[in-house]
Amino acid sequence: MPDPRFYAAAGPFSLEELAEVAGARIGGRDPGKGAVFSDVRPLDTAGPDHVSFLDNKRYLDSFRKSSAGACLAHPNVAEKAPEGMALLLIEDPYRAYAKVAWHFYPGAATESAAAGSADIDPSAKIGKGCSMEPGVVVGPGAEIGRNCRLGANAVIGKNVVVGDDCAIGPCASLAYCIVGKRVIVHGGVRIGQDGFGFALGPKGHLKVPQLGRVIIEDDVEIGANTTIDRGTGPDTVVGAGTKIDNLVQIAHNVKIGKNCIIVSQVGIAGSTEIGDFVLMGGQAGLTGHLKIGAGAKIAGQSGVMRDIQAGTEVGGTPARPVREWLREEAVLRRMARKKAVEE
Repeated sequence: MPDPRFYAAAGPFSLEELAEVAGARIGGRDPGKGAVFSDVRPLDTAGPDHVSFLDNKRYLDSFRKSSAGACLAHPNVAEKAPEGMALLLIEDPYRAYAKVAWHFYPGAATESAAAGSADIDPSAKIGKGCSMEPGVVVGPGAEIGRNCRLGANAVIGKNVVVGDDCAIGPCASLAYCIVGKRVIVHGGVRIGQDGFGFALGPKGHLKVPQLGRVIIEDDVEIGANTTIDRGTGPDTVVGAGTKIDNLVQIAHNVKIGKNCIIVSQVGIAGSTEIGDFVLMGGQAGLTGHLKIGAGAKIAGQSGVMRDIQAGTEVGGTPARPVREWLREEAVLRRMARKKAVEE
């Protein structure tokens, strides 16, 4: 349940308006003319003036018992709805819920910014409608687009470019990078620091200059304390629409395609190329100079040491096709049980 100390709800909204926002068809009971809904709530805590959603059959029992006034649901569960519940029927209830929740909470993506003592270089360009919290530093030649929010102690380095409608979280630092529009950078993120590049040798390891940039395309989200190294000469690139969780490490020269999902604690070594719509589970590790095809899925804690073809699902260490990995795991469990019985 959203705490009003942190989140201010818009509305209330009529069922018809919410149906239009979600792109859903109205079903179930008719709440009556003038009925409005004040907020979104989980199934088990929702009341008659709340909107909830169901997208997992594991919660069917909660759905049947819910007191929600309206619920976003797939048409195939409509008959299981409790009496008195209005339905917003749609093929993808979770995505529809996201749209409705944004409608109620349009400012939830970023913390509200307070006026403060920002340190802005005279040569920097700041777009209209920007807000900055205390301690923000904007370096020489930097460009900040319109309607951006910079959290406390965020640092925007020399000549960095940030597009319109971006949110930069507290204590984040951006250097040697070009950032697109509508990008969300959470607190503690480090973009553009040195890549880990050394010429190794018996007389010591000579640092290689990192002369590239980081390019962050539009609509990317980067989770807290994630690090993205700048390129050695080629750029490090994160494609449009990609969503990166907390505590991810992306090394120099990595190229990530569009609309990828990268879950927390993933590590991607240098010069690996990742296609569009790739999914990576938590703590997966990828060695360098790999090519990961579009639509590939990598299970959590996998160790990827070879190229992955487009659309392939892999798991385990070393990563291999998921079915092969699961069969091997099943055989090992059976052998272990047999050994335990024999002993």
